[in-house]
Parts: sequence; structure tokens; C-alpha cells
Amino acid sequence: MSFFGELYLRSTQPFLSPDVTAREVAYLERCFTRVPLPGPVVDLGCGHGRHASALNSSGALKGRVVGLELDAYSLAHRLPGFTAIRGDLRSLPFQSGSLAGAYAWYSTLFAFSETEHRVILREIARCLRPGALLVFQSVPYERLRQQPGASFQGTLPDGSLLHEESVFDPDTGVDHGRRRLTLADGRVLSGVYSIRYYPLAELAQLLEATGLTTRWVHGSLQGEPLSSTSTDLIVGAELRHG
Repeated sequence: MSFFGELYLRSTQPFLSPDVTAREVAYLERCFTRVPLPGPVVDLGCGHGRHASALNSSGALKGRVVGLELDAYSLAHRLPGFTAIRGDLRSLPFQSGSLAGAYAWYSTLFAFSETEHRVILREIARCLRPGALLVFQSVPYERLRQQPGASFQGTLPDGSLLHEESVFDPDTGVDHGRRRLTLADGRVLSGVYSIRYYPLAELAQLLEATGLTTRWVHGSLQGEPLSSTSTDLIVGAELRHG
């Protein structure tokens, strides 16, 4: 079973409260208010659209947000209020230089191989207009290095039993995880994942190598600088000049 499908959606939704989503949406809206270019802004790996639905309904990005998602289950269960396209991050279905912006949350861009990460970032660079903004969120490498192992076991509000274990390898920067969800009806969903977390200097080099450059780095939704205690790594990037 694919990890990013029914398993992912059912097991993460209970932890994504309306308050969490509202704070993330407010952050993204502040970012893109400063980018007055015409054209669409794409939610890369939009899932069921908790960001896209809100951003496209009101505010600075009203009517401009398009969701991109490969998983058919997530698209079938998406929230109303925005257009979604089924497509692959590794081959974006957009014309070159057509996007005013793009964003991706929860390490969406880095759940592939090293080679594919370069392909994805080059594709994003290809589609952005000059002056357009890319915003993406991940977890700081340093935070995972300090806490390389994690496990969770508990009962979700619908009665499902969730069990997850992950181990971070600081030498490769890859977090390897396994998740198992036993639904109330007895059906079992399980899957594995590997997500790459880059030290900031290495991430900046990767962006430069794929036609992008770092515009700013935040360690939280409040816009604080990245530090050893930050819970977030949020990067704003744009096309590299020259």
C-alpha cells in the first residue's frame, strides 16, 4: 500500500486541528501578500486541500490557488473551494514561467530519492515566473539529530489504533518510518516512508544547483530566525538571477 494515500490521510487528519491549519494558512497568506504577480499559486502535494481550500476562498490569494496531488484517494476526499489537478511533482503539468508562486508543507518535496529531489526543484524553477515565490516547510536536521528515534501508539477519535516508529540516520539525513493503522472495522492499513532532511547549508546548495536561491529562512510560523531549538524549517526561495 502507498504510504501517501488513505493511510496517510486517515492517520494525520486527527492531529491537524482547525487552529493548526488557520495558523499555517495565515503564515502563507503573509508570504504571498508580498508577491503581487498575476497568475496561479500552486499547492504542491495538496493532499485533501486544507491549505488550498482556505487560501482560495478569501484573502490575498482568493481565486488563485490550484492544488496538485498524485494520490487519487486524497483528491476524492478533498475539501471544496479550489481546483485540483492530479499530477506528479517530478513532471509538473504547468507551462514554463506560468506560476506566480508555489508552496509545499510537511517535507512534501523531499519524500523521494536524492536524484528526484533535484528533478522536482528544477521543475518548480522551470514553472515559476521571475519574481515568483516558492515556500516550503520541513523539520530542521539538527532537531532530528538530537532526537533520532520516535514512536507513537494511541487510539484516534474514530476508534482506530495508530502505531508508528521512525529512526533518523544523521549520516544520510534520512528518516525511515513505519506506520500501521487498525481501523475500527478491523481493516489494517500499513506502509513505510523515507524522508530526507537537509542541513540548511546543504539545502541552500541544492536550491542553487537547481536554479533557485534562498530568499529567507524562518524557524517558526511567527517568522523567528532558525535556531537549534526551532520546530520548523520554513524556506522562501525564488529563481536565481544570472
